[in-house]
Amino acid sequence: MILPKEKSKPKTELSEFTIFGYGMPKIGKTTFAAGFPDAVFLATEAGHNALSIFKVDLPDWEAFLEACRELAEGKHGFRNIIIDTVDNLWLLCRNHICAKNKIEHEADLAYGKGYALILGEFARVLMKLSMLPYGLVLISHATVQEIQTRTGTQHKIVPSLPDKPRKMILGMADMILFFDQEVSRSEDGKQTIRRIIRTQPSPNYEAGDRTGRLPEVIDLDYRKFTEAFSRPAPTTANTNKKS
Repeated sequence: MILPKEKSKPKTELSEFTIFGYGMPKIGKTTFAAGFPDAVFLATEAGHNALSIFKVDLPDWEAFLEACRELAEGKHGFRNIIIDTVDNLWLLCRNHICAKNKIEHEADLAYGKGYALILGEFARVLMKLSMLPYGLVLISHATVQEIQTRTGTQHKIVPSLPDKPRKMILGMADMILFFDQEVSRSEDGKQTIRRIIRTQPSPNYEAGDRTGRLPEVIDLDYRKFTEAFSRPAPTTANTNKKS
């Protein structure tokens, strides 16, 4: 029998969640991810030279699959898996499928078959990885997307993955974190830049928090993030009372 006999309990540890974080270059995405304890980076691009981390450089999709196999075996002490960046991981998957089918571009296969093969392989492996008993942190760059509405063109900041893999990851993530900047000026005109994490949905950017624990804005600092997450989640009674 595979049907459950009792309800599952809500997860309470960060190392039990899938987190999708994205932002503009040099804002501190990798430094933030390096704060996760007992973490291993699956690195698809440069940019880690200033950090002391456990890292696997991934030149191709086959290396990623081998890293996943070793992680699934469990013969290690890691609790968190960081993919930096998932944008380049998509390209590795694309190159793998094209080489496997002896084509230069996915469009060389008729009726969208090439793109479907890439998306299927990408989703298959990431879903399996997210089911392992470890935290999964996916890092992405940000881009500005134009959205046509009845009132005109609207601009929205989104992860820079192509549309379908982006939506797939947004659907599987427990937390979608947008790494942003707040600029303010003092009375004497001095400018102050605060690096922050945005956690709630907005027409202007992608964000979300299924745990209900995170405030709308947090300083872009791993310690501040964990402190915010560690606060008790609001109960339904308390939420109704505030409203």
